[in-house]
Amino acid sequence: MDKFDYKEALKNIPHKPGVYQYWDSEKQLIYIGKAKDLRNRVGSYFNKDTQINAKTRVLVSKIRNITFTIVDTEVDAWLLENSMIKKHQPRYNVMLKDDKTYPWIIIKNENYPRIFWTRRIIKDGSKYLGPYASVSMMHTILGLIKETYALRTCNLNLTRENIEKGKFKVCLEYQLGNCKGPCQDFQSEADYDQNIAEITDVLNGKIGNVVRGLKSDLDKAVSELNFELAHRLKRKQDLLENYQSKSTVVNSSITDVDVFSIASEEKYAFVNYLKVMNGTITQTQTIELKKRLDETDEELLSIAITEFRTRYNSTSKEVIVPFNIDLEDEKLKFTVPKLGEKRKLLDLSQKNVMFFKKEKIDQYEKLNPEVRTERLLTLMMKDLRMNVLPRHIECFDNSNFQGAYPVSAIVVFKDAKPSKKDYRFFNVKTVVGPDDFATMEEAVHRRYRRMLDEGTELPQLIIIDGGKGQLSSAMKSLRLLGIDKQVTVIGIAKRLEELYYPGDQYPLYLDKRSETLKVIQQLRDEAHRFGITAHRKKRDKGTLATELELIPGIGKTTAEKLLKYFKSVKKIREATETELQEVVNLKQAKAIAQYFKPEVSGVTGLQ
Repeated sequence: MDKFDYKEALKNIPHKPGVYQYWDSEKQLIYIGKAKDLRNRVGSYFNKDTQINAKTRVLVSKIRNITFTIVDTEVDAWLLENSMIKKHQPRYNVMLKDDKTYPWIIIKNENYPRIFWTRRIIKDGSKYLGPYASVSMMHTILGLIKETYALRTCNLNLTRENIEKGKFKVCLEYQLGNCKGPCQDFQSEADYDQNIAEITDVLNGKIGNVVRGLKSDLDKAVSELNFELAHRLKRKQDLLENYQSKSTVVNSSITDVDVFSIASEEKYAFVNYLKVMNGTITQTQTIELKKRLDETDEELLSIAITEFRTRYNSTSKEVIVPFNIDLEDEKLKFTVPKLGEKRKLLDLSQKNVMFFKKEKIDQYEKLNPEVRTERLLTLMMKDLRMNVLPRHIECFDNSNFQGAYPVSAIVVFKDAKPSKKDYRFFNVKTVVGPDDFATMEEAVHRRYRRMLDEGTELPQLIIIDGGKGQLSSAMKSLRLLGIDKQVTVIGIAKRLEELYYPGDQYPLYLDKRSETLKVIQQLRDEAHRFGITAHRKKRDKGTLATELELIPGIGKTTAEKLLKYFKSVKKIREATETELQEVVNLKQAKAIAQYFKPEVSGVTGLQ
């Protein structure tokens, strides 16, 4: 395959704003991008000093031709890039996962315009408002219009000539009061158009303008003692004010702004859009973007802003965003609010996008549980500052009773799930008395000495239940084995759930709602449960063995042999002398049998 001479191609690319297109050897368009400076942006892909991810390197390796389109401003480049991506859908561009046809409210281009909803846009001069991401919201608005204004629903050709010739007669809608009968000239075109103008303001979120006009007309009707008209106007005013009160979420002084927020995952991003007019949210929608080249949040948000503003024909001059957008445009102002009403709007948008993200991810993970596992492991890798996925995790915990019967437990998680067949516990051999640090040192050394001897693959993450002391003891053993650099080791302190790293005096605090912390807590709790269970078994066995030693001729070793063979004192009690002789001699068997027959020996045995 011929190597692409990018240096020669760059000579023909100007230092101007525009859109560039990458083509492969089969003359397929594989990527479209925008740039403030075309030559600098395209050159950055081939600059060896520029750090690019693996996916972008694959893209660059496939480029065999570069074309470009110059525009006047960066904003024009934004818009052109958006339209070209939607038209050509190149393989390496962000995919907008939004293939629904959303409904619009149409004000038909005709005499006495009808108002209805549609999913098809026809360029016939009609006015389209929307689209509406929520169909129920759209029907609510149409219901308000129908209840507030008397409009025609027929498709008659109401030209002045046809009306004057008397070609039409009023229908049932007129009799019901839902239409004022423009077909027979019972309603003037000027009056009808006034209603359409008010409805247009309502659909654009300018309900306050309509309400103020109604109040003026209402006062005039009352002063003229036209109480029937005043009653109709008051009912219309109440309906609009009630709708406005349900829609207003911020101070009405905030007029005509667009609000955007973003939430990202490894492979997907979600962007929420709110359109605000006079303190009222008139449009809201969240879309999903599928990443292609590990795009940054700024790049993804820029794509979404262009898409939404084009889709909704937004002319807002102010755009509220969660962080600065690198776009210079005298007609557009980007605001990153810290406090006040605009911050509340941004928070509302953020809540919406987080809810949408959680809902979508839950859907994906139900259909494919492996998706959740990969996402969770990737999150843990980032949160714990690891460079590999923690597919194999082991957690240590110690249990003892006033220094007696010490046990060290190990639980194993694989792919973030318990692997109970791999759980182990160690009876501590080298430690005398309640020394938790020495117990941890022995357990860690024995565990990984054996894994190294057997050639077993080491875990990627080791969790020590305890603070700095237990962590230091574990690291001493790992250094002795020469594997302290091969695994990530952390200690978790119970009081505030701090995470400690070896040699770091300051703990790491994860959000209490963090999924990473929840997995670590699950490991710690499981290790504690398993350790306590093992410790109780050992303690009970030790207690029972001590009790058996009360029988004449039965020492510690014999007592342990009996418990190991018969499993419980109850079975020892029920055993015959012949059965007992499987473990002990005849004299000992007789002593045990006599001990458990108080009616014969007069001695009370174990209950």
